[in-house]
Formats: sequence, structure tokens, C-alpha cells
Amino acid sequence: MLDNIMLYWLTETAASSARLYAESFPIHATRQVVDIPVGVSLFAGDTFLPPRIWGERTYSKLFYWNRVPRGGHFAAFEQLALFTSELRACFAGIRT
Repeated sequence: MLDNIMLYWLTETAASSARLYAESFPIHATRQVVDIPVGVSLFAGDTFLPPRIWGERTYSKLFYWNRVPRGGHFAAFEQLALFTSELRACFAGIRT
């Protein structure tokens, strides 16, 4: 976690990286359907945990949906083993 924080601190890019969040959530957002294969893992400590029905309405090709008991917004840093197992579970069905 310290490495991640220092990356933004030393390069003075914290503000520009936060800009993504400010611009990604407009006040009057319209729902757009995403028509590509999508897998979703929801980590229990994340800031937003939408219901599956919302995912099904937005992602027409939703093929994986799972709630994970631990981890948060930065799950890849917080729960590396769980994050890795989610990636493997998600893509196991489409591997050749």
C-alpha cells in the first residue's frame, strides 16, 4: 500500500488520478448497456455494492457475478489471494 501511495506522492499525480472519479459520475447520468462479455466481483468493503439485477440490466452478456466476503475498493492490494482466485474463477469458463 505504501508503494502505491508513494507512486502518486512522488510523481505529484494524486490530483490528476482523482480526476477520473470526478468525471466518471456525472449528475445526470444515463444508463448505457454494455454489449461485451463481463465478469463482476463485488468485494464486501467496497464503497458501492450494486444488486445483481442492476448488473444484468447494464451488462447484456454478464457471465460471472460473485460477492467476496473480504476486501475493498483496492482488493488487488488488500486481498491478493482472493482477487487472484476471483480472476481465475471468472475466466475459467472461457479458457481454451
